[in-house]
Amino acid sequence: MDIEKLIAEITDEIYNKVSSGVSHMSETCSSPAVNLAKYIDHTLLKADASEQQIVKLCAEARENQFASVCVNPGYVPLASKELVGSGVKTCCVIGFPLGATTTESKVLETIDSIKKGAEEVDMVINVGQVKSGNWVYVKKDIEDVVTAARGKALVKVIIETCLLTDEEKVKVCAIAKMAGADFVKTSTGFSTGGATVEDIRLMRQTVGPDMGVKASGGVRDYQTAMAMIEAGATRIGTSNGISIVAGDNGSKKETGHECVGCGNCKKKCPSQKVDIVVANNY
Repeated sequence: MDIEKLIAEITDEIYNKVSSGVSHMSETCSSPAVNLAKYIDHTLLKADASEQQIVKLCAEARENQFASVCVNPGYVPLASKELVGSGVKTCCVIGFPLGATTTESKVLETIDSIKKGAEEVDMVINVGQVKSGNWVYVKKDIEDVVTAARGKALVKVIIETCLLTDEEKVKVCAIAKMAGADFVKTSTGFSTGGATVEDIRLMRQTVGPDMGVKASGGVRDYQTAMAMIEAGATRIGTSNGISIVAGDNGSKKETGHECVGCGNCKKKCPSQKVDIVVANNY
């Protein structure tokens, strides 16, 4: 059976499940988090992020025992060094933020990042190839990165949901699963929109209970994070992990930092000290 026919059959099957209200989420996926920190990929991907900010990001992740710190590849050696012995993983993005680089460059970037300490890689799909319906290309693009990372790092596939139709979301998630990826992920945070509960639910329906689903882009508070988890997310990508975890126990954690204009806040600095309006989509 060719891939186009297989993807069409999978898409029809998913739509039938969604329309009939059948859920295939595991109990773990649909239950509130016992330890919300373990869902958080503490993230800083801004082009002007300084070494000082990355060091601080890692210190926060160690203190809160987040799942990972997610940075651009150039900061992988620094993050990896700062996180040694902490139990927090070093994650980086691949082909970021457009996904329009060649498969070969994504593979080389993956190999290099893993060599320098990355334990998880979040690759961006080639959205243009998705919109063109070139499913063989899309599958190979993911599959080659998965092969490069196999046994060395988890692979999360960023599908950029805001640019896709529901049908395309289902097809890409199905292809990512076929290609052997460990997660599907909503967004880069650098496009026209971020994660939605509806997208997380659709992605979970598509990949089933055993594959990871990561919500990223616009997840800035406890209520939103919990809504994503209840819809099926098993990881949350955010630059607001501290305030999210603070909401988990009903207290406000004091981060003790002075505002440096980092742009990681929407309305309030996580320290609760400063009001700043510097938008960051992630």
